[in-house]
Amino acid sequence: MLDSRPLEDYLVFLKIEKGLALNTIESYKRDIDHYVDFLTKQNITSWEEIDRYILLSFFSDERQSAKSDNTVIRQFSSLRKFHQYLKQEGFAQEDPMLFVKTPKKAETLPKIISMEDIDRLLQTPDTTKPLGIRDRAILEVLYATGLRITELIELTTEEIHLSMKLIQIVGKGNKERLIPIGELGCKWLDYYMESARPYLMSKSTKETTVIFLNSRGAPLSRQGVWKKIRQIKQEAGIKAPISPHTLRHSFATHLLENGADLRVVQELLGHSDVSTTQIYTHISKHRLKDIYGKYHPRA
Repeated sequence: MLDSRPLEDYLVFLKIEKGLALNTIESYKRDIDHYVDFLTKQNITSWEEIDRYILLSFFSDERQSAKSDNTVIRQFSSLRKFHQYLKQEGFAQEDPMLFVKTPKKAETLPKIISMEDIDRLLQTPDTTKPLGIRDRAILEVLYATGLRITELIELTTEEIHLSMKLIQIVGKGNKERLIPIGELGCKWLDYYMESARPYLMSKSTKETTVIFLNSRGAPLSRQGVWKKIRQIKQEAGIKAPISPHTLRHSFATHLLENGADLRVVQELLGHSDVSTTQIYTHISKHRLKDIYGKYHPRA
């Protein structure tokens, strides 16, 4: 049986040394646990036994089990970093991942929605009720700032500076960034803070500085936000699939379409590498072609 100590140490390393978010660490753990299950079935009892052919067999099985290209690529990245750690810490003499070719990534463009659908979505919550005011504020903030859902639900009262129209975010890898928020975003966030949040806070005996609360006065969960956005989408009569990340993608794409600099969008999104942000330039090109084909008389 494989020694579990290296994996346990690695997860601590990711948290303490790398400062990764809990969701990211959980993702690494799932990938490696799945890999360890495969190794166990292959009767591998030592990290030293793993070679290029065992890894090729693992990835071959993953593809045959109808895993998507992006899933296999994510697993490859997880295992590459894990095997680097095994060698670095002396749990293995060699890094067999050095002899496995990186899988090719299928190009998939992020889904976005039109400005018209954004407007319909934003205007759907019933803002005569506290939860409706909260939902409108959530949608306005997501579209105005491009926040990740985890950043949204972890946002606290100390991190919003409405007088300066700024939100302070500590994102992936504990990287801090300041994001401007426009007039409408400020208006609805301020309205929620003044009217609806105190009402929701009164439903709980526990104090919290987290901004967005559920009907019981507790911090909203990721699942809670996803469920609410799907419900609002249906009420708005929008057919396109929408998630919190759809609003992030739409935020970035609409900025670029209106002339924003790519590096500025990179900074707003909190991407460490501009190549991650460049995918949105491809979306803009696709949309330009669609618009040309639809409206040019000789297209």
